[in-house]
Amino acid sequence: MAQMNKRATYALDEETIERIRKLSALMHVSQAEVVRRAVALAEEVSDGEAAQKLARLDAYHAKGGISAEKAEEYLGEVRKNRANWDREW
Repeated sequence: MAQMNKRATYALDEETIERIRKLSALMHVSQAEVVRRAVALAEEVSDGEAAQKLARLDAYHAKGGISAEKAEEYLGEVRKNRANWDREW
């Protein structure tokens, strides 16, 4: 195991603390290890979701997506609407 040389303090609600304690006991690891594993898992899930989104975008583009003209027309409309936001408030 890597040498741990950084300490951090976090404010957690009582329910989260109890969940960490419970997981620590169930897995027979330290509470810090529970947090490390949770962070690693959250990163994996996040990376997986990003990869799925990129794959869907690639598939959309492979099917032809929309024309550059249509895309520019849409973006022009968005820019116009955003320019009017300040005036509407």
